[in-house]
Amino acid sequence: MAFEKIAKLQGSNDVYTLSPDLKKYTLRDNAFEELKTGNFQYLRTLSGDSMVNQEVKLKIVISNDLSKLKIATTTMNGLRAVNIYTGDTFKEIREKHEFIMQEFLNKGIFKKK
Repeated sequence: MAFEKIAKLQGSNDVYTLSPDLKKYTLRDNAFEELKTGNFQYLRTLSGDSMVNQEVKLKIVISNDLSKLKIATTTMNGLRAVNIYTGDTFKEIREKHEFIMQEFLNKGIFKKK
C-alpha cells in the first residue's frame, strides 16, 4: 500500500483526494494520530453483524507533508486486505465506512473526485 495523490478502497467507486486547505491540527482534532515518521494515521475497527463474526479495520494514512494518502480495510491483524464491497456480508461495515468518510468530507479533510 503506497502513498498516492488519490485513493479508493478496493471495490468502491468513491475516489478521494486530500483537501488543499488541510492542516495538521485538523487531523489531530479528528482522531488522526501523528506517527514517529510524521505521517498521520486513522485506525478504527468497523464491527459488523455478530453472526458473520468478521471484524474489519479501517486504516487511513496521510503523508507528513499532507500531499498523499492511502486507504485500506484489513483483517484485525492487518495482514490481509478485505473487500467490503462484495455482497451483503459487509453491508453494516460498508455503511460505517461511508459514514466516517462523509464526516471527513464535511470537515474538509478529503475531497471526492
